[in-house]
Amino acid sequence: MFLIPVFVYGTLLVGESNHHIVAPYVLSVRPGTVPGCLYDAGEYPGLVLSGPGGGGMVRGEWIVIESEGLAELDRLEEYYGPGGPNSYERVWIRDGIREEREGWTYVWGHSQGYPAIEGGSWRERGRQQE
Repeated sequence: MFLIPVFVYGTLLVGESNHHIVAPYVLSVRPGTVPGCLYDAGEYPGLVLSGPGGGGMVRGEWIVIESEGLAELDRLEEYYGPGGPNSYERVWIRDGIREEREGWTYVWGHSQGYPAIEGGSWRERGRQQE
């Protein structure tokens, strides 16, 4: 069994609608932040990464999962491998504040026409509109 770090920022967060899919494989959870912008696709978000010094910050969680959990995440995110007909790409990233934290995450290449989530937090998206 291998341990795999993954940055999650939407429905896979602890307490959110899809966390149950990854929960059996989760060994630890820590807060995290990555440079980018979060977009609201309705029932789920999409992350578009930004380069150093550009764009905002997206808040989420670093989870460490058993290797079997990565296949479950790939299915959920409709990731079929490099060059496949993917809904998201799986990329290796570093935390924007704690550089010792790094791992996989799922990203979009662009906003796909969805509105940005101000503040970069899926959990707090509704509070921004009040």
